[in-house]
Amino acid sequence: MVARSRSTASLRLVTANRLTDGVVVFLGPDGQWTSRIAESAAVATSAEADHLLAIARDSALRAEVVEPYIIEAERQDGVPVPERFRERIRVTGPTIQTSGA
Repeated sequence: MVARSRSTASLRLVTANRLTDGVVVFLGPDGQWTSRIAESAAVATSAEADHLLAIARDSALRAEVVEPYIIEAERQDGVPVPERFRERIRVTGPTIQTSGA
């Protein structure tokens, strides 16, 4: 396994789906949910990510979001970009054209 350099070290974000409409959301640094990944709280350590996840789980108990979890990302052009393909799809939307496109 190749070690990551400090400049490409993984960031951690917390994501979920908003319960009212199913939109993909990210936990922001203020503890509020945002649909913009650029506004998410991106942390460097597992401990920080666990703290964010605890905040997110409280939000889930209040029925604001469903199934919050931690994802890994890298910063590209100042914006977090998920490392896993599945999460990149969640950020950008469906991979097929709809009839309205």
